[in-house]
Amino acid sequence: GEEAVGRAGRVRVEIVWADGGVWCGEAGFMVARSVGGELGVLPKHAPMVAALSIWPLRVDTADGGSHYFAVFGGFMDVQPDEVTIVTPNCEVPASIDVDRAQRAKERAEKRLKERAEDIDIDRARLALARALMRLDVAKYK
Repeated sequence: GEEAVGRAGRVRVEIVWADGGVWCGEAGFMVARSVGGELGVLPKHAPMVAALSIWPLRVDTADGGSHYFAVFGGFMDVQPDEVTIVTPNCEVPASIDVDRAQRAKERAEKRLKERAEDIDIDRARLALARALMRLDVAKYK
């Protein structure tokens, strides 16, 4: 019917994260970063599952607006009319503490520069990736 025609250019997006948070909306287009590179998803996309990187997620709505999310890994299940993202954590721009993220970035950079023997390099790199993503997504407040 009429509703099906109206929704033809949209895909339902659901983001679910560990502490019980959920965001649902409809997108005309969305961009995520998978472990293999950047992925653009349009409605009617072929089914696939992709592991996600710690990277901003952009959901473009049908009315021309965009939503930005800080996504902390996880995976994305793409179906022709629905995309489900399951992630350990997800933050929206308004919830990001920029000062805290800036301090975390500086701390991680310092650890990586010093490279002391007791520093876990992978952990410092992950901390830096999370901080940079938060700072990036916070720009869209």
